[in-house]
Amino acid sequence: MALPRSEHKPAPLDRALRELLPTFRVGGWGPDPNPSWGYVRALIRSGKVEVDGQVVTDPAHRVGASAKIRVRMNAPQPGRERRLSKRALVHVDHHVVVVDKPAGISTVPYEDERDTLDRSVRALLRKLPGAGRDAPLGIVQRLDKETSGLIVFARSLAAKRDLQRQLRAHTVARRYLALAHGSVKSATLSSRLVVDRGDGLRGSTKNPRLGRDSVTHVSQREALPGATLVECRLETGRTHQIRIHLSEAGHPLLGERVYVRNYSGRLLPAPRLMLHAAELGFVHPISGRTLHFSSELPGDMTAVLGALRSAVT
Repeated sequence: MALPRSEHKPAPLDRALRELLPTFRVGGWGPDPNPSWGYVRALIRSGKVEVDGQVVTDPAHRVGASAKIRVRMNAPQPGRERRLSKRALVHVDHHVVVVDKPAGISTVPYEDERDTLDRSVRALLRKLPGAGRDAPLGIVQRLDKETSGLIVFARSLAAKRDLQRQLRAHTVARRYLALAHGSVKSATLSSRLVVDRGDGLRGSTKNPRLGRDSVTHVSQREALPGATLVECRLETGRTHQIRIHLSEAGHPLLGERVYVRNYSGRLLPAPRLMLHAAELGFVHPISGRTLHFSSELPGDMTAVLGALRSAVT
């Protein structure tokens, strides 16, 4: 989406973008008369904005009248797919690795993607001193590309098998924080999820012979203007489970671009899918010790949450 400039004097990027930014509405693009400063700056800082073909992450960067401003909602955060910070390694031992995944990077390769989380983690592990740094990395679970937060990898066959067993037994603790449209009430959402609900998308079916049982426990954390901060605890872990369940309940996540076909309300702006894996707990597959990890909301979600809070009158 390219945005033309009509102003003659140079202006800070956040002000220029705030004046020009459209927001997606059902039926097409329509101007938002007053996008929040927090949302606009979150877009810029998360690497979604280009000026004359170059990504700019400084909201104070000045742009002239002839500048071409482009917003790329699918753009990864700058540098994230090629350089994963060592701080992302939350826990490392000979059998498991827990990673705090940034948004904008796929867990494993998809289509022609080369820069993925598993490759980045392997590269970091090779730099660590001590035995076991070259141990293989086994995929146990996945997070969507736009989802941030905690994920575990196995480093031995025994660890992989046991973690997969814990997931099948629904004993792995997984708590997510999400921003969803509308007023979401605490509830348990359950359905049988299928790969194709009839329109090419994953979704629920009433046919008891199709799909797989899926259960999401949703708790309201904070009511916001037009949205709700919710906590989701997974009893099962199907692909896109939280996104589908909340969308089918009439509350698609902010930043959702797939499961919004039947949503008739106004879609609030967000730089990416507002979903974060905030807690992860499991029994260590070898030592038997209970491990529990937590991750704070990343900056882009904090900015959107702050913008929503500031809209309270």
